[in-house]
Amino acid sequence: MELSIVTTLYKSEKFLDEFIGKCVNAAQACGVADYEIIVVNDGSPDKSIEKILLLKKKFPVIKVLDFSRNFGHHYAFFAGMKYSKGDYVFNIDCDLEVDPAVLKNFYDELKVDNYDVVYGYQEKRKGDLVEKYLGGLFWKMFNRLSEIKISQNILTERLMSRKYVDGLISMGDKNIFLAGMMFWTGFSQKGIGVHKIMRKGASTYSFSRRMNLLIEAVSSFSAYPLRLLFNMGVLISLSSFLFGTFVLFRKILFPEKILSGYTSIIVVMLFTTGLIIAAVGILGIYLGKIFNQVKNRPLYIIRNVYD
Repeated sequence: MELSIVTTLYKSEKFLDEFIGKCVNAAQACGVADYEIIVVNDGSPDKSIEKILLLKKKFPVIKVLDFSRNFGHHYAFFAGMKYSKGDYVFNIDCDLEVDPAVLKNFYDELKVDNYDVVYGYQEKRKGDLVEKYLGGLFWKMFNRLSEIKISQNILTERLMSRKYVDGLISMGDKNIFLAGMMFWTGFSQKGIGVHKIMRKGASTYSFSRRMNLLIEAVSSFSAYPLRLLFNMGVLISLSSFLFGTFVLFRKILFPEKILSGYTSIIVVMLFTTGLIIAAVGILGIYLGKIFNQVKNRPLYIIRNVYD
């Protein structure tokens, strides 16, 4: 099989008719006769699964993986890539913010220049000021804190060779953050600017979900927060030693003076306590990831497969 198109379902019922039609047209525009469209139902609470199964009767190229519950966007794409059989795998969200027709540009670029990956990125972020600011801030903070550097405003949409996908799957991570994993894997990659339009309806990525994703992403690909805590601990210890030395000499040189500073002592104590609590929290995040890895549970559970 030459091409696998992979997408996920979560509150996607209203997009599917148009999306599947556009995917079929995109594959035909590439001159690909043997292809599949893999759709992973990530525990969608609407009637997305019923809708896609109806469409499957009209388009036999559709294959459906039905998760037992919601495991997450990245886990669903990982499952689709693992299940895919194509020499090339194209990931795309089904919400039509990016037109599936971009596949032709990706396919031509990958074929002509012999890249392993062609990925899409937004040259100009869509949305209001809040969305633009938060989205840009996410990638800036990740690149600042992580040892893996990712192109800013990267999109889900990317076309990958089979050897690249096999390398990605072989990583064995239990904590999945695909953008980081995809750059960590290496190979020859190229970005293409893609126009992204506003989604019809509210996005499923809230501010809290974005922040949780940032924490998961950074803790999966960087030990920087742990090094930062160590450096802060050394700095506080050094400052305490210097201040203690100052107090001792002052007491020796001016024994008649009464040392004051109750407020400053309380402030220092509160600051130190807060730092300790934050440090324990950060250590807990990393320990939780280790715990999740060594449990060796499956990344997801598939309830049904519809070939």
